[in-house]
Amino acid sequence: MHGETPEDTRAGPHAGDGPEPANPEAATLAPDGEEAETAPKSRSLAPLRMVFGTAVQYPRQIALALVALVITSAATLAIPWRFKVIIDEAFTGSASTDDIAHAFQYLLMIVVVLGIGTALRFYFVSWLGERVVADIRLKVQQNLLRLSPGFYEVNSPKEISSRMTSDTAIIENVVGTTVSVALRNTLTGLGGIGFLVFLAPSLTLGLLVGIPLVIVPIVYFGRKIRAVSRTSQDRIADVGAYVTEVLSAMKIVQSFGQEKREGDRFAGVVEGTFETARRRILLRAAMTTVVILLVFGGVVLVMWRGALAVAAGEISGGTIAAFVLTGGLVAGALGALTEVYGDLLRGAGAASRLAELLEARPEIAPPARPQRLPEPPRGSLSFRNVTFRYPARPEVAALRDFTLEIEPGETIAIVGPSGAGKSTIFQLVERFYDPQGGTIRLDGIPLTKADPAEIRARLALVPQEGVLFSANARDNLRYGKWDASDEDIWEAARAANAETFLRALPQGLDTYLGEGGTQLSGGQQQRVAIARALLRDAPILLLDEATSALDAESEQLVQQALEGLMANRTTLVIAHRLATVRAADRIVVLDEGRIVEQGTHDALTRAGGLYARLARLQFAADAA
Repeated sequence: MHGETPEDTRAGPHAGDGPEPANPEAATLAPDGEEAETAPKSRSLAPLRMVFGTAVQYPRQIALALVALVITSAATLAIPWRFKVIIDEAFTGSASTDDIAHAFQYLLMIVVVLGIGTALRFYFVSWLGERVVADIRLKVQQNLLRLSPGFYEVNSPKEISSRMTSDTAIIENVVGTTVSVALRNTLTGLGGIGFLVFLAPSLTLGLLVGIPLVIVPIVYFGRKIRAVSRTSQDRIADVGAYVTEVLSAMKIVQSFGQEKREGDRFAGVVEGTFETARRRILLRAAMTTVVILLVFGGVVLVMWRGALAVAAGEISGGTIAAFVLTGGLVAGALGALTEVYGDLLRGAGAASRLAELLEARPEIAPPARPQRLPEPPRGSLSFRNVTFRYPARPEVAALRDFTLEIEPGETIAIVGPSGAGKSTIFQLVERFYDPQGGTIRLDGIPLTKADPAEIRARLALVPQEGVLFSANARDNLRYGKWDASDEDIWEAARAANAETFLRALPQGLDTYLGEGGTQLSGGQQQRVAIARALLRDAPILLLDEATSALDAESEQLVQQALEGLMANRTTLVIAHRLATVRAADRIVVLDEGRIVEQGTHDALTRAGGLYARLARLQFAADAA
C-alpha cells in the first residue's frame, strides 16, 4: 500500500472530473400507470419506436402477416360484391340452377380464402407479439441484473415486476392485435370507400357525411369508458392488494380478534369496485343505445334512398345490398380506428416505462481497462479514510473516515449498535456501492480499478437471513459454484451441519424447496446458506450474523465447523451476539459509522468502553 498516488485517494470515482454527472441508475421510476407530477402527460407515440425496432428484427414474419392482412381485407370487401352479383343474377327468374350454383360457389371460395387468411394473419401477428414481448423482457432483465443495489433502493422491485408483466402485456396487445387491427381497418376503410364510389357515387356522398355522426359519440363515450375502466382496474387491484395483505397477516388478525373489522373493510373495498363497474356498465349501455340508433337509423335512410333509386331504375337491387354491406364495413373500420389510437397511446406509455428500465445504466461498472487482481489471491483488505452515504439517505453518513487494515487469514469481528455501519462494510467490500471518499483495496488493488465480477469471485457471503431460491436443494447449494459435484455438495453440507436434514428430504438434493425455501425451517435455511458459502471456497468469507437463526445446539456445531474453515481464509464477522466473536483475532467496534474501539475481547472488556457496556448488557440478559 506504499507509493499511493493522489488518484487512489480521490473522493469517489468521479472526483477530479468536474461536476459529477447525474446518476441515471438512481433515477426514481414513476409508479406503474402513473406519471411523475412534474412530467407533462405525453400524447406521443414516439416511445413505440423501441417496440417496432424490436419487431423489425423478424422481417419474414412481418411480410407474411402483411400478405395475410391484404388477402383478408380484399376477401372481406369481395363478399359484398358477390352479394351484388348473386342478387342481380341468381335471384332473377331467368337464372338457371347452374348460374345459382356458380354464384354461391364463388362466395364460398371467398369465405374459405377469408378463413385461411384470417388464421394465417392471427398466427403471424400473435407470434410477433409474443416474440417482441419475450425479447423486451429478456433485454430488460439482462439490464436489471447489471444494476447495482442502489438502483433498487430508490425503485421498488414490486413496481419493476409490475412493469415486466402488465406493461409487457399491453405491448403484446399492441403488436399482436392493435397494429393488425389498425392496418386491417385502414385497408378495409379505404378500399370500402373506393368500392362505394364505384357502386353509387351519390349515395356514397351521403354516407361519408353521416359516418362522422356515428364516430363522434363513439369517441366521446369511448374516452369516458376508458377512464372509468382504468379506475375499475385500480379498484380491482385494491381488492387483490387487500386480500394479499390480510391473508398474509391472518395470525395477527385472528390473534387480535379483528375478523369483523377486516370483513367490513373488505366489504367497503368490494362495494367501491361494484360502484365503479356500475358506472362503466351504464356508460356502455348509453353508448350502445346511441350507436344502434345512429347506425341502424342511417342504414334505414340509405336503404330508403336506395329503394327509391332502384324503383327509378337508377341502380339494381344487388347494388343497394352491396352498398349497405360495404357501408357497414367502412363505418365499423373507421370506428375501430378511433379505439386503436387510444390503445396505441396506452402502448406508448407502457413502452416508455420499459424504456426507462432499458436505459438505466449501472453506477458500478467495470473500468474500460480493469486491473487484474493478483494470483494467487492473498485475502487482504484495506479501508483508508472511507466515507459513504447511501443514495436513498444522502444526508446521513453510514461510514465516516473509516480506516481499517485486514491481513490475509485474519478474523475480524465487527460489532456495534444497530445502524452503526456494520453491514455497510460488507456492501462496500462486494462493491455494490462506491464510497464518496477514501479508497478500498483488495490484495492491494483499488476496487474501483478492478472488475466487480472478479472482486465478488473472491468473496463468499452468508447473509443475516438465508436467502434461497425457488429451486431444488442441489441448485441452492451450488449457487456459488455451479460445477460442484454432489460429493463436494455433501461435504459442504456436512461442515454446515445441514447433511442430516438434507438427506431426510423426500427426493434428497432433488427436492424442490419452495418459494424462498419455505419447505425448510429458518435454521435449516440458514445452514443451507452457510453450506453454499463454504462450497464457494473463496479466500474471503463474509458472515453477517450467520448463526442468528440457529438454535443453541446447531449454533455450537456450526460455530465449530466455521472455526476450522476460517483458519485459511480472511473472515469478516458481523455479530450482535457477542458470545460468537470472542475468539476473533480482532474485534472492531463501530458507532455512528466510526471505529471507536478495536482489540481482543479481553482487552476491550477491561477497557470499559462501548464494547464492555454492550457485552455486560447482553451477557446479563442471557443469564436472566
